[in-house]
Amino acid sequence: MKKIVISTLAVLIACPAFAAGRNPNESTWQFFGLDPYIGLRGGASYSNLNYSYNDHKETMSDTIFQGRAALGLEVCDTVRSEIEWSIYSKSKDSANFGNIGDVNVETKMQTLLWNNYWEFGGYHIVRPFFGLGAGVAFTDVKREIPNVGHHSESKTRFSAMGALGVTFDMERFAVDIAARYNYVDINSGLHNFGGDIGIRFMF
Repeated sequence: MKKIVISTLAVLIACPAFAAGRNPNESTWQFFGLDPYIGLRGGASYSNLNYSYNDHKETMSDTIFQGRAALGLEVCDTVRSEIEWSIYSKSKDSANFGNIGDVNVETKMQTLLWNNYWEFGGYHIVRPFFGLGAGVAFTDVKREIPNVGHHSESKTRFSAMGALGVTFDMERFAVDIAARYNYVDINSGLHNFGGDIGIRFMF
């Protein structure tokens, strides 16, 4: 954990230094004529897992936190595309599945998505946007029954996301605020509703 924190701080310190040297009208370097960026985001969300067990289906819900890192390209003034890695905190809940009593369910998740965003409106600094993405989720769902035992299942499944938000473009960097929905195809479906605030550094 200490290594992750130190690495994150190093990135946060280094990114503005590189971005500060950027010409507002031209990238310091380009990738096939496209302007690259990196993004760091964080927020909170409401996780809802429809869990089936013992011929019963219950909704396992919890409020969790997430952090995201993205590497992307600005295709043009209004379109950007990126690869994003997300890590979610553990989701925990319990429910009564028939006559076996309370069952505790814990869910750990990470996602790797290819996202595309479209900005609209004729504003120079403040612009609304919407986004769509698809990829995979790496999940670990653990079921524990008191005095009986536990069962853990790790799966890699399809994931999709939709986002709606607003970006504040400061030329050298941008601040994004977004509401976001994620779907993961595990068990009877995992739904994640949340909000993010993030910063993108353009190069």
